[in-house]
Amino acid sequence: MRTNARNFLTLLLSFVAYISFAQDKSITGTVTDQTGLPLPGVNILIGGTTSGTQTDFDGNYSISASTGDVLVFTYIGLKETSKTVGGSNTINVQMEEDAQALDEVVVTALGISREKKSLGYATQEVQGDQVNTAKDQNFVNSLSGKVAGLDIKKSSTLGGSANVVIRGYSSITGNNQALFVVDGVPLNNDTNNSTSQSEGGDGYDYGNAASDINPDDIESINVLKGSAATALYGSRAANGVIIINTKKGKKGEGLGVSITSSVNIGKYDKDTFPIFQQEYGQGYGPFYGAGYLDSIDVDGDGIEDLTPATGEDGSFGQRYDPNLLLYQWDSYFPQLDTYLQKSPWVAPENGPEYIFQNSVTSSQNIAISQGFETGSLRMSYTRLDQTGILPNSEIGRHNVDLVGVMDLNDKITVTGKATYTKSSGLGRYGTGYDAENIMTNFRQWWATSTDLKDQRDAYFSTGQNISWNPSGPSSLAPKYWDNPYFTRYENFNTDERNRLFGYGSISYDVLPWLEIFGRATVDTYAELREERNNIGSIDTPEYSRKNINFSEYNYDFFLNFNGDISDKFGVSGVLGTTYRQTKNNYVTATTDGGLKLAGIYALSNSVNPIVFDASSEYDADVRVFGAFANASIDYDNMLFLEGSIRNDTFSTLPDGSNSFYYPAISASFVFSNLFESNMVSFGKLRAGYAEVGNGATSYQLLNTFNPIAGFGGATLYSNPGTSNNPNLKEERTESKELGLEMNFWNRRIGFDVSLYEQITSDAIIPVEITPATGFTNTVVNSAEVSNKGVEAQLYFTTIKTPDFSWRTDVNFSAYKSEVLDLFEDSQNILVNSFFGVSLNAAKGEAYGTLKGTDYVYIDGERVVGADGLYLKTESSQEVLGDINPDWKMGLSNTFKYKDISLSFLIDIQEGGSVFSGDTYFGMATGIYDVTAGVNDLGNPLRDPVTNDNTSGGVILPGVQEDGSANTVRADFTTYENPYGRYGNAPDAQFVYDASYVKLREVTLGYSLPKKFIDKLPFNAVTFTAVGRNLWIISKDLPYADPEQSFGAGNLQGFQIGAYPSVKEYGFNIKLQF
Repeated sequence: MRTNARNFLTLLLSFVAYISFAQDKSITGTVTDQTGLPLPGVNILIGGTTSGTQTDFDGNYSISASTGDVLVFTYIGLKETSKTVGGSNTINVQMEEDAQALDEVVVTALGISREKKSLGYATQEVQGDQVNTAKDQNFVNSLSGKVAGLDIKKSSTLGGSANVVIRGYSSITGNNQALFVVDGVPLNNDTNNSTSQSEGGDGYDYGNAASDINPDDIESINVLKGSAATALYGSRAANGVIIINTKKGKKGEGLGVSITSSVNIGKYDKDTFPIFQQEYGQGYGPFYGAGYLDSIDVDGDGIEDLTPATGEDGSFGQRYDPNLLLYQWDSYFPQLDTYLQKSPWVAPENGPEYIFQNSVTSSQNIAISQGFETGSLRMSYTRLDQTGILPNSEIGRHNVDLVGVMDLNDKITVTGKATYTKSSGLGRYGTGYDAENIMTNFRQWWATSTDLKDQRDAYFSTGQNISWNPSGPSSLAPKYWDNPYFTRYENFNTDERNRLFGYGSISYDVLPWLEIFGRATVDTYAELREERNNIGSIDTPEYSRKNINFSEYNYDFFLNFNGDISDKFGVSGVLGTTYRQTKNNYVTATTDGGLKLAGIYALSNSVNPIVFDASSEYDADVRVFGAFANASIDYDNMLFLEGSIRNDTFSTLPDGSNSFYYPAISASFVFSNLFESNMVSFGKLRAGYAEVGNGATSYQLLNTFNPIAGFGGATLYSNPGTSNNPNLKEERTESKELGLEMNFWNRRIGFDVSLYEQITSDAIIPVEITPATGFTNTVVNSAEVSNKGVEAQLYFTTIKTPDFSWRTDVNFSAYKSEVLDLFEDSQNILVNSFFGVSLNAAKGEAYGTLKGTDYVYIDGERVVGADGLYLKTESSQEVLGDINPDWKMGLSNTFKYKDISLSFLIDIQEGGSVFSGDTYFGMATGIYDVTAGVNDLGNPLRDPVTNDNTSGGVILPGVQEDGSANTVRADFTTYENPYGRYGNAPDAQFVYDASYVKLREVTLGYSLPKKFIDKLPFNAVTFTAVGRNLWIISKDLPYADPEQSFGAGNLQGFQIGAYPSVKEYGFNIKLQF
């Protein structure tokens, strides 16, 4: 009996002990790295389950677990650590670096993940927080200064396009833009802007299609630079690839919710806008009835009155005098309260800067993710609204992103993604030399006596085009320029794009070393653009609309293999095929002869029947079939050899000549594996060679004809000026690259240097042919362009303590461009020109050489003629500069102290050239501050030139024709002054050094400490103050930002009607549940 009782008691105590030990308890602790710094974001799972948590910003965690459970700690780059729950409720963990985990994994061509150490070519990765913290509406602009070899020129307009070029310009007339790939799927990045806009004429910049990408959904960006890196993309690989990896849910993690809200306020940068002289008013000189003033009977009393020459659009008129009362433009219009009222002739209180308003960018994002044992889901919604610095301007974007991954079993995984984007615009800014671009008005042809507030009041009180520029009191229509507010509110544009991007994929693990992968993708959008000019405008009233439809479908099939041949040798690679179909069509229609009724914008409101020409409709269906193979062999995790081959067959080239091969080979040698060193943590040499293409576009082979209106309604057709070439083939780029990558003292210091040369042959160029053929030009494969350069990345952690760290990253790049050959004996190809200054591809010179008239020199000194004006060369083919920078550099510093982080980025460009059409005309019209004031004698610059010390005018620096120092004063009383185009100034006077030093970005972040978070229903709360484009520290170009351009395309190096840069200040808050 006692034995039974004893046994029962033993069983009871064991059961109680089991129950007590099996009960959950709260385990807390701190996770640090090997130096003692806290690690935020460490994943902690209870072994064998999907239950887990993450450490907070301070490395602290709390998890409910039972005695005997195993806690598994994982973090990228560190060894996995396991701890068994015992009697203590506190488990602190110090994690160690994992030498193998340090072999960073990056996403390469076709979405293939590779260890970075195995790559024989240059890539550079940017994390998502570097583009979604200090956000730009177009995320591409946020990459400026952060990637070596990446040159980004942004448009100065609201929502405008970005010119994205990697390692220089290789095509003379073709596409030089990088290819964008999202999660392994190519994404269309066309602008679909008009030919006129892209060539610097009238039009609107509607932005790149890649601006639809939501920065809040970006996990990381990897830039593939050389052809060896991009060769698997074949005919689309010539210009480099920007690979975007988007966020996905994580398997095994529970429900996660994040909410982000940000607001940015933008102010125009005064350093990038003219400083207007405030001494003289409207006119061009002493050419009117009363000298600098007109003498006209304004009030109808038969006596001539004094009035400015309101029909002029310059500012070389009468000097201001508060005692002088004049009939000005606002006295001409019966609709105004100031009708027939004189006003003092004084400088206005409100100049052109009055039109600018603060821009506001508001963005909100909510993301929900759910991890399961067999997969994950993530859904994200983002809303963006942005108003511009000009009135009646706004763009918006809505993004909905849904992605899911599911393991159907231990061998089959399916993935699906769908992203819907709706983007819209109102009142995008006009560009180029056009009346709809009010900057052309303000920077070139302006009367500084105009008060812009009065112009605003005149428009809003009447709704009419009451301009500062009427021909006169008896002819009130604008002569050259509309009221700027009429332009903004009546001559406006709208656009809307609805886009669906997505893919579905399935992978099947046939064997441990073999995977079958299939994927189908779609990128499709429909876009409507509408442009309006109301009745009363200086331009012909009209309404136009353009409907654009684009679709691209890709079908991929891969066989992926990865295994070990022996203990020392491993092999991996892919065999695959891909089929791409791209459909693109648009229809454009414009009213003819004006509008019947004001304010009614419809094609049916056309005065004349609408005429459809060859540019009115376009429809293309391009198909490309590709087959490829890639293999990589590694020896002892130290030597890596990779080779690939791709073949593309095009529907856009003639049968029998439409198939091309693209080979690539690269190697890397991790020499640091040969020795043990406390100093050298990693060292690798790499080399690569590849050939890639720039595929032919549609309608390059056969001629199409232009319909024209004939007599009696008959339809006639005419030849285009340029004949297409049925023997045309694609451009081809051959690339060579060498690189060295090293880091020291466990990555406290590191660098990556690349040397490269790429030569593009068979570049497509236009050539003249005899008019007897019925054409004036044709296109041929003939030119050859070379780019040689160096890229370097350097990083170092100056200070690293448990509470404080300071890291510096430097990106540097430089390249030399040269046109090696042209067609037959041709020496120069004209790419484009403005006002005599041309952009060229000249044999033996860099692509993008600017040419025009230059100064005449004697021993390096500019020569001044007998009239005091500079002499200029007879030839307009003098080299004045080129668009390529000498070098570019980005310098970023990041400081972290406990819960506070501070970072800033300095972006630098040295060299390059830009022609300013704004100073070309604006100096002549007398609007800038330097065209007034006093001369070296202390006399008004615009006073007449005399032979004594009362003289006006200016002595230009230089020498006279006999070589002696110049002492001749140039007259400065009219628009023919020596500072502008009409004073014999050479074109070189308006070509400026495009160098700059910018404070590109600043962020200051604060994460709430755990002691506060524990009292809130959040896992993390972060506040961030941000600033973008805060300060142009140094530049040579006056009154403008040297970085601004017409937008994406080959036409760079010109500024005409440039908009000022915008300084942005913002605040973000991020909540995580």
